Amino acid sequence: MSSLKPIIQEKLAQAVGLLNEQPERVDCWVVFVRETSQVHDPALDLILDFDLTWDSALIVTRAGSRIALVGRYDGDSVRELGAYDEVITYDQGIAEALRARISQINPSRIALDYSLSDPGSDGLTFGMYARLTQILAGTPYATSFVSGEGIVRRLRARKTAGELQRIRAIVDLTQQVYADLLAASLRGKTEKEIHGLAGEIVARHGCEFGWERVNDPIVNTGPHSAVGHSMPGDLAVEAGHLVHFDMGLRLDGYCSDLQRMVYVRREDEADAPAEVKRAWQACWSALEAGRAALKPGVLCWQVDAAARGELVRQGYPEYLHAFGHHVGRNVHDGGSVLGPRWERYGELPNKEVETGNVFAVELGAMVEGYGYLGIEENVVVTADGAEYLSIPQRDLSLQ
Repeated sequence: MSSLKPIIQEKLAQAVGLLNEQPERVDCWVVFVRETSQVHDPALDLILDFDLTWDSALIVTRAGSRIALVGRYDGDSVRELGAYDEVITYDQGIAEALRARISQINPSRIALDYSLSDPGSDGLTFGMYARLTQILAGTPYATSFVSGEGIVRRLRARKTAGELQRIRAIVDLTQQVYADLLAASLRGKTEKEIHGLAGEIVARHGCEFGWERVNDPIVNTGPHSAVGHSMPGDLAVEAGHLVHFDMGLRLDGYCSDLQRMVYVRREDEADAPAEVKRAWQACWSALEAGRAALKPGVLCWQVDAAARGELVRQGYPEYLHAFGHHVGRNVHDGGSVLGPRWERYGELPNKEVETGNVFAVELGAMVEGYGYLGIEENVVVTADGAEYLSIPQRDLSLQ
């Protein structure tokens, strides 16, 4: 049995509710795929837990039906999920069965997985779009397609009780991994060596990395390290360095994303230098300003503006990324983004924050002569605001 079976059941029930929330009536949502091991629609992570081979249509209707139309040899696996109340299989081709089932639903609008802004809602390939148009040619339904972004991004972003339980578990485990990693002496070790040590610790804890192992965790030491989504290099940790970690982990299908900081003291230092402590406090002031603004109904860009404005007020440059992104089945999950209204984010910053959203909130600043200082914590949005899922690193670690 799939370990995600209860989650899939929760998400399909949630999808029915979302169809009924749409401002314009949408009668069904269709996820239309083939050979998903090669081209994977991100929506499948939420409503299925294995790959499909032949042309397949997973349909959720506004009336509450959950229908899987799949090739014969995928049928038993779909039935085993217990999440679809109707499983239809075929041998030679899907067209006849799909036309018949769509006709029975008789939808005025069919939501499909395409979006100009959200990659998590954009899983329908052009070829499958054309194939669906061919199948429904000559029916009223071939011209009834609308973007399913409003359904898919909310389905991904609104975490169920089961999802939150799994996210809390991996956040807790990530903090244990960090505790083990930071208990080791970092002095003299290269970024690559620390990256390797992290791999050993993660293996002992029985979880996986959240993104490509080659740069998970990101490790930066000192002022000359390449900051961003960079691979660890041959720079060694020295006294007077800030050491920055950015790590995401995965357990039971769900992810975490946390950053942690260490300052390596010089021989005559009992604490971090004043300029490092000032940057630390400024970054925390900005992160808390963003978290204070993170409430249901607020537009995502407004949350970013609160954090960004506070960091600038403290005398530091704007960070060149969004303040926050969703965390869930992926470290960077789709849905919306707590970011500025820049072209690259499309319409995602204009979406409303919702109860049940889980975000990684992050920002940082360069401290001249010492290196990059970054803060990242995981939070869940409640009816009253945003509460930490992680235990915040309020104090800079010292070695």
